[in-house]
Amino acid sequence: MGGKTETYEETLAHVNANSRPGDLKITDMRFAQLEGAPYPCILMKLYTNQGITGFGEVRDMASKTYALILKGRLLGENPCNIDMLFRRIKQFGGQGRQGGGVSAVEIALWDIAGKAYGIPVYQMLGGKFRDKMRIYCDTDVDITEDRSAGQAMGEALKKRLEKGYTILKMDLGINLLMDIPGALCAPLGVLERQRELARRSRKLYPTPWEPNAAEERLKVRNTKDIDKLMEIFKARNDSMYFMPKHPFTGIQITDKGLDYLEAYVHEVRGVIGYEVPLALDHFGHIGADEIIKLAGRLEKYNIAWMEDPISVQYPEQWRKLTSSTSIPICTGENIYLAENFEPLLNVGGITVAHPDPLTAGGIFETKKIGDLAERYGVNMALHQAASPIHAMAAAHIGVATQNCWACEFHANDVPWWDDIVLHKMNKPLVNNGFIDVPDLPGLGIEELNDDVIAEHASSWDPELWAPTDEWNFEFASDGF
Repeated sequence: MGGKTETYEETLAHVNANSRPGDLKITDMRFAQLEGAPYPCILMKLYTNQGITGFGEVRDMASKTYALILKGRLLGENPCNIDMLFRRIKQFGGQGRQGGGVSAVEIALWDIAGKAYGIPVYQMLGGKFRDKMRIYCDTDVDITEDRSAGQAMGEALKKRLEKGYTILKMDLGINLLMDIPGALCAPLGVLERQRELARRSRKLYPTPWEPNAAEERLKVRNTKDIDKLMEIFKARNDSMYFMPKHPFTGIQITDKGLDYLEAYVHEVRGVIGYEVPLALDHFGHIGADEIIKLAGRLEKYNIAWMEDPISVQYPEQWRKLTSSTSIPICTGENIYLAENFEPLLNVGGITVAHPDPLTAGGIFETKKIGDLAERYGVNMALHQAASPIHAMAAAHIGVATQNCWACEFHANDVPWWDDIVLHKMNKPLVNNGFIDVPDLPGLGIEELNDDVIAEHASSWDPELWAPTDEWNFEFASDGF
């Protein structure tokens, strides 16, 4: 009482103010690409005039161009105006990997806002329903001759249980049947062509998880032979785009094939037991009737869900599928925006919504998807197959969304995955089958570890955080 009243500036001098959020401006956008995490990842930094950097990530195996085209539409804007900026740029996103640029930017905006105001993302979403995010672990397996394929997968899954995971997932589809005579029926030549395209693509440019892949991919990156590069890109595109959508391939599973797949799951359950949820994925390009036949064989094995069994474009086929089996049906990792989940939800076509925040439109749009699914009595699980930036964005969404019960994780076998980021959170981030979501600003990530990123940099684009000034003035008459 009676003392001198401090000015605003004097108060700020001894108050822990992270920034002046009202004066924040976006100043730059840069990228680093890495491989083997386990998939190719595109990390993004969104810079501001106050030294606050937001971290985002373009969808795994996508292109940074999807984000770069947005740069000129963001420079000079206040990153805390997340909804306004999202509405400006969302027209430039699309289904699948094409949603990756908009989603990366949106996540980085939330990270900046949280750092500017000194609060975690989950708090800005309305607070937590739980303190930690349950993680389920996808699992691959090397098949050897000393045990059956199903036993080998069961043992691999059992190791996941021993690490504390409480939900498991494995692949089960026609790829397991490709070399079994009489297991598949298709117009003659279709399966042979599919096998040949896959072999040619892997030989020219091996996928990151194959033996000696890093060395071979580096050779490709360093080649000056343009014809060779064109051959590689054509092989990869041919392999990716050869197969029509699921209803149009004409591929059927025979009784012999169904017997094999049922025996495979039976053997897996024989190793891991029936208490733990077991989800299935990667069935291949087959129609709804084939999935219904397979589901009928598998219902007795207490399957947690069948993921992405058919094409998302045909809601009535999803309705037919869900009404024909008691196994929960799951999809959504390639769906962009909440509004595009509505056709499936309206017909009762899914029982688990499965968005990927790096495709769906980022953090808030994925939260909207969860809330929309809840109105239909549908659970949400999150697809996540990239770096800790993606994982922490998903974890913040998950703990702030009532019906989100699990989040995917692909990097259990990548020993350096945790080291991509620098933070004060628990180490490892995924611990005993959960991610603890801390009370730290933004995503909780302080900085990215350039030494680790450089060690695993993409063979196609190894330079870290290179200037992107050529995108500063990309302009078109965007309004409509």
